[in-house]
Amino acid sequence: MRLEGKVAIVTGAASGMGAATARRFAREGAKVVIADMLEEDGRAVAQQIVTGNGAAEFMKLDVTDEANWKAVVDATVARFGKLDILVNNAGISGSAVEDVLDTMMWDKLMEVNGRGTFLGVKFAVPAMKAAGGGSIVNLSSISGVVGQKRIHVGYNASKGAVRTLTKSAAVQFGGDGIRVNSIHPGLLPPMRTSGATADPAFRAQMLKAVPLGRSGEADEVANAILFLASDEASYITGAELYVDGGYLAV
Repeated sequence: MRLEGKVAIVTGAASGMGAATARRFAREGAKVVIADMLEEDGRAVAQQIVTGNGAAEFMKLDVTDEANWKAVVDATVARFGKLDILVNNAGISGSAVEDVLDTMMWDKLMEVNGRGTFLGVKFAVPAMKAAGGGSIVNLSSISGVVGQKRIHVGYNASKGAVRTLTKSAAVQFGGDGIRVNSIHPGLLPPMRTSGATADPAFRAQMLKAVPLGRSGEADEVANAILFLASDEASYITGAELYVDGGYLAV
C-alpha cells in the first residue's frame, strides 16, 4: 500500500474531489481525517471508509477559522500520533455571481480559498516537523494560471495565490523534509457552489479548448493527489501538476 502508516487530513472531504481523495488514501493504507463544515455528509464519508475496513474520522473544520485549524491538527496528532499529509482541498467556486467585480464575493473567495490554504500550511508545518517531514498538496486550478470570462476575478486571484503560496512554502520548509506541491484541475463535475460552470452551454464551450475532448472525474484528480502525497514523489516539491485534459497546453 502506497500510504501504509501515514496520517492525512483532507479538507473539504465531505464531497467531490475531497471525498474521492479521502477514499483513495484509505484504500492505500492511510488513516484519514475527513475535515469539512458539512457534518452529516462528512460523517457519511468517514463511515463508508470504516465500513470498507479503512481508518477514518470526521472532524468539523471551518478553514477560515485559525482556532479551529489548530484544534483539528492537535486532535489529529492526539488521535493518530502524528501528521504526515495535508490536502488543502476545501474551496468555493467563483462562477455563481453575475458581477465578476463584486467586492463581497472577492472577500469571500480570498478568505476561503486563500486564507484557508494558508492556515492549513501554518498549522500542518509544525506537526510535520515533529514527525520528521511530510507532504502538503494544495488544490489550485487552471484558473490560478490563466484568466477566464464569466468567472469572478477573485477566483482566479485566490487560486493564483494558492499557486505561489505553494512555491513559497516549498522553498521555506524543504529543509525540514516537507514537500509542498499544487494540483490544477480543469473542467470537472460542478461543485456545490458552481454557477456558470454548471451550465451545459458554458461547459460545452469550455470543452472546445480541452484536447482530450471531455471533462475530468474526481477520481482522476484524487489519483494525482495520491502521487504527490506519496513517497513516490519524494524528490518533487514546488511543482504544479495539471489535471486538465490538456487545457493549459493549448
